[in-house]
Amino acid sequence: MHDPSKPLAGWTIAFDLDGTLVETAPDLIGALNTVLAEEGLPPVPYSDVRILVGRGAKFLVTKGFERAGAPLSDQDMPRLFSRFIEIYQSRIALESRPFPGCLDALADLTARGAALAVCTNKPQHLTEALLDALDMSGLFAAVVGGDVLPTQKPDPATLLLAIERAGGDRSRAILVGDASPDTGAAQAAGMPCVVVDFGYTLTPAAELGGTMVISSYATLPAVIACLAG
Repeated sequence: MHDPSKPLAGWTIAFDLDGTLVETAPDLIGALNTVLAEEGLPPVPYSDVRILVGRGAKFLVTKGFERAGAPLSDQDMPRLFSRFIEIYQSRIALESRPFPGCLDALADLTARGAALAVCTNKPQHLTEALLDALDMSGLFAAVVGGDVLPTQKPDPATLLLAIERAGGDRSRAILVGDASPDTGAAQAAGMPCVVVDFGYTLTPAAELGGTMVISSYATLPAVIACLAG
């Protein structure tokens, strides 16, 4: 029987992680600058590289060394990337925090009956470590990282797996993300994508091809209700 107090029962809302749920750039860039300092190089300014975080850790490290005036050789990359991950893991939630209003919006969606999932290109162990450190793991019915399957977003496979593990169905699912891998995965899976405009993307949020763009988590529950309706 339909419960009017749970209008989103049967719906799954999947979320990207970095730049969507959590502002992770401070710790990622902090780890990058620690590696640069160890190599005797100057730090990169936060404002210069924040936007690059969404392209993945290897891209961030590569661009960071380029901007510090010391492009990485193929020989040095494995060692320095490994060191970057080691430092990042040690400080994974030192400065990273959920975006303003995020936790309230997640609670609202859950109260309305939705199942929540995380679908990220971040490796599973780092995803779980971050969510655990922020006391967010219990909010999600499923968490699927970028190394669980052979492909990553914009391939839709990890998104579909997250929805399946959350007990949902792609015909009653919505993805919330911040960048082109999210809109691409949602389009490939045939589902709506809500784009937040405060994340990590070189392309403006309005140009990513999402279904809706929001500037605040305060508006997300109403937007999801509208799309689900």
